[in-house]
This record gives sequence, structure tokens and C-alpha cells, in this order.
Amino acid sequence: MEKLIDLISQQVSAAFEKAGYDAALGRVAVSGRPDLCEYQCNGAMPAAKQYHKAPIVIAEEVVAQLKENPAFLSVEAVKPGFINLRLAPETVSSYVNAMATAEKFGLQTEDTPKTVVIDYGGANVAKPLHVGHIRPAIIGEAVKRLERYMGNTVIGDVHLGDWGLQMGLIIEGIREEHPELPYFDPDFQGEYPTEPPFTISQLEQIYPAASARSKVDPEFSARAHEATLKLQQGDPGYMAMWHHVMNVSVADLKKNYGNLNVDFDLWKGESDAEPYIAGMVQRLKDGGYAVESQGALVVEVQEPEDKKEIPPCIILKSDGATLYATTDLATLVQREEDYHPDKVLYVVDKRQALHFEQVFRTAKKSGIVRPETKLQFLGFGTMNGKDGKPFKTRDGGVMRLEYLISEISDTVKARILENNIITGDAVDEIAGVIAVAALKYGDLSNLATKDYAFDMDRFSAFEGNTGPYILYTIVRIKSILAKYAEKAGQMSDDLQILPPENQIEKDLMLQLSRFADNIHLAYRDTQPNVICAYIYDLASAVNRFYHETRILTEADEKKQQGYIALITLVKRVLETCIHILGFEAPEKM
Repeated sequence: MEKLIDLISQQVSAAFEKAGYDAALGRVAVSGRPDLCEYQCNGAMPAAKQYHKAPIVIAEEVVAQLKENPAFLSVEAVKPGFINLRLAPETVSSYVNAMATAEKFGLQTEDTPKTVVIDYGGANVAKPLHVGHIRPAIIGEAVKRLERYMGNTVIGDVHLGDWGLQMGLIIEGIREEHPELPYFDPDFQGEYPTEPPFTISQLEQIYPAASARSKVDPEFSARAHEATLKLQQGDPGYMAMWHHVMNVSVADLKKNYGNLNVDFDLWKGESDAEPYIAGMVQRLKDGGYAVESQGALVVEVQEPEDKKEIPPCIILKSDGATLYATTDLATLVQREEDYHPDKVLYVVDKRQALHFEQVFRTAKKSGIVRPETKLQFLGFGTMNGKDGKPFKTRDGGVMRLEYLISEISDTVKARILENNIITGDAVDEIAGVIAVAALKYGDLSNLATKDYAFDMDRFSAFEGNTGPYILYTIVRIKSILAKYAEKAGQMSDDLQILPPENQIEKDLMLQLSRFADNIHLAYRDTQPNVICAYIYDLASAVNRFYHETRILTEADEKKQQGYIALITLVKRVLETCIHILGFEAPEKM
């Protein structure tokens, strides 16, 4: 199903051609002045230079070709050469009726579906999720769902920090407290315990304590480095301990990510790249891509056309140690072997832009990925407090994610109780659903690459451009539909949307018609905020319609059925969009 704006453009292009001009000049756009017109074509302006005529003369000639076109209610040429268009009511209702019966509301998905790997989340094992993990989780989940909605095969990978010195610190920290455990006995021959010797709460205390001690205790630091080396060499006891750490941490991470409606297809980490590193390094050497520089192994990635310096990508340090670039490249080797992706997208802090530029250039230059594989970096900005500084707890610490969700849930619950919206046992559950919407919409409504201020009071408000407002709109429509079904006895599936009788009704239909435009734009630019802007405009339009229209008390049955068909489609579109964004609406609110 073609987009409405494309259908209109085809009509105007045909008029340009009939008037003797290039059809390509007939592209229309949504008007920035809805008080003057709904759509506008500016093609007469460039045509004036091409055909040496006044733009208003060209515009008038084109308008003459459109005057009898039934698709338009009015067509007007305005100086210096604008063509202002208003659609016929039947044109608009016909289009939204087609949307209602079409798969995905007529959205044209990918002709050739792609395989996409999205690397997002980036949590570290043995550490609790905190506010710094919110943006990659929320943005990555929305992008993953959007890619899937467009028809692609998408693999979401959390890519855990589960290897390296942090594991040596944890192992040594546990040994300090429990040296009697069999994991530390080199002569132990039996089966290691299946139950971990710690809880998640204990584990989350062990790592920061060990990390802090390593900074002031050289001997402890040396032992932690030695433990890291033994782990990476496959020491059985240390590997058994590592599996305990992973099992306990991943179970807790799944629970906390689940509270945000975030889930991953893969729970791989840096450790999974380890088996690929040696072969990858050898490949870089054999191909002449990696060279020695001051004892380190590096790949030069500077190109002649670069206007700023791009430092070499360091593969191995002078002591042979690996770096993040090493594991990221090895992970690309693994992903290429396992999935042959058409695109690999990284949702990572924007301050990592240079690192990924070096990794991408190395991967392309050395053939780790195919030439046609797209490597994309989506760098996100910082979530700040209302003071513009990085978001902190009241005492200045980094807030845990579960505490933030709890705090915003309490704020939402207070609003619910204050307004007597919901009572009984459902309050806590519904407050949690609304809190997730408030948190996610508050983040996603901002451009991903920009910093933004987290304002709990504003984000949790039931009015304005917020997640709760979108949910409230959906729940209001559900309530109307339930009352209508109770009155009518059933809900028919073949109700027709009638031509709009006033501008408010027409504006709502026009907003509906722009679903595909906004989904395509969000997909093309990897910008979920486009969807947020769209559903806010749609929610605002349906609320204006609700306030100005007698829906349940309309005496004309056919007209009432048209209203019901219209708001049913609005509900379906809103629910689809919030699902892409990663949250859902409750039944009551």
C-alpha cells in the first residue's frame, strides 16, 4: 500500500506533466501551515529557473490541471509560486479504511529482509544495573523492535562484560573470605559444587571491595592479575567459579532487564570472543594489516582524505595483553561466522565513537566483515538530572536501576491514589506499567545522540508529551469501545470510517494516514523519537476529536459506527507504536 503523500504526489506530478513541465517537480510535502492548507508543493520555484517563467504562472498552470481532480477539496496557487492543497473528505476516509484492513496498516516493509545484529545493553557481570545502563537498554530494545517490524531478522546481543581483570578481582576477593573452598585447591579432583558459594547481593559487594583494595594493595592486585591469567588459561577451579558468577549474575540481569520490558536473544560476552582472538590476530598479521609499533601490534586506519587524525587501532599491547578493540574485532569474526549479518549496529555511549571508528575501519580493511556489511554506531547522550549534571542519588552516588524504577513507580502510584483513578490490588501493578512507559517514553522522545534531563515529575505526568498521557489516551479509547460493545451487544469487524464532517475529524484521519511515513523515517534514520512525536500528535488529535464529538450518544447509528471504526483504528495504531517503543498499555488507568 502506497503512502498517502506519495499518492498525492503522483496526482500533482501528472498535472505538472500535463502542463508541459517535468513530472519530478510535483513532489508534495505536509504543510507547515495547517491553517492554510494540508499539503503543499513548491515545485514551481525550481521550475521557474528551468523554464524561464514566473513561478506563480507555472503554479497557476498546474492548478488548472488539478481543478477537476476529485481527490482534492481545493487547489490554490499562492505567490510567489506555492501550490496549496486540501484533500477531499472521501480521499482521506478511503485511505484510512484501506489502512484498517491492510497488514501493518499498509506499511511497505523491506523487499529483501536483512539479517541485523544489534549490540546493546553492555552490562557487566557481578555489578548491579544503574542509571547509566538505561539508555542503551531502552534505545537498543526500541531499535530492535523497529527493525523487526520492518521485516528484518534481528539478533539482539547484550554483549556482557564478563572477562578480564574484573573476574580476577572477584575470584581473589572470594578466596580472601573463603580460602577453604575447593576451587582454590590445585589438588582437588572431585566434582565442584553445583550451588554457588554466594548470593547476588554478596557478589555485588565482593567486586567493589576487591576493586578498591587492588588500588591500595599491590600484593592483592598482583594476585588478582594472576587469577585473571589462570582463568583465561582454563584453570578448572577458576572456570567453575566463573560459571557460578555468570549464572548468578545473568539470572539477576534478566530479572532487572525484564522489569524494563527488555530482552535479548543472545547473552554472549567478551568471553565468547576469546576463542576467536588468536586466529583473528594471525589473520591480521598474515594479511599485512597489523604491524608492530613501539612493541604493540597495531592496524593503521588513517585514510588520506581524513581531515582529522585517526590513531591506529591497537590489537595487542606490548606485553601481549588484549584490549576492547581486540575482543570487539573477534566478536565480529564470530558474528560473521554465525549469522552473516547485513548490518551490525552498536548502541553505545557516544564517547566511544573513535573506538568504533577504529574497529570498523580495521574490520573493513582486513576483510573481517564483507564489503557490503554495514557497521553502524549509534552513540547515545547522557541522562542528566534537572541540574544538567549526570543523574545521581540524593547523596551523590550512582542510582541503581531497580531503585529508579521503584521511585518512579511510587510517584505514579501517588498520582493514581490522589486522583482516585484505580483502587484495590491493581494499583501497584498498573503503577509499574505506567512507570515503565514514563521512563521509556521520557528517554525515547529525545534524540538518542543528545543529552537530556531526567525530570521524574514531568515524565510521570498524565498530561503533556509523556508516556502516561499516551497510555491514558489508549485506555480512554478502550473504555469507549467497551461501553459501545455493551450497548450494541457486539463489536462488528466490518465497520466503515465515514468521510469526515469537520476539520477536527479530518485532522485525526490525516494524522492516522502518516503512520507509514513516520515508521519509515524512524527506521531510515534509526530515530525512535520520530515515533514518539507521531503518537503524541495522534493522541492529541484523538483527544480533541473525543472532546468535540458525541460518540456514545450519537443518534445516527451509521455515523456512530463510523466514529467507532475510527477510534478503533487509532487504538490499534497507538498500541502498535508503543509496542515498538517497548511498553504496553494497561486495561484500566
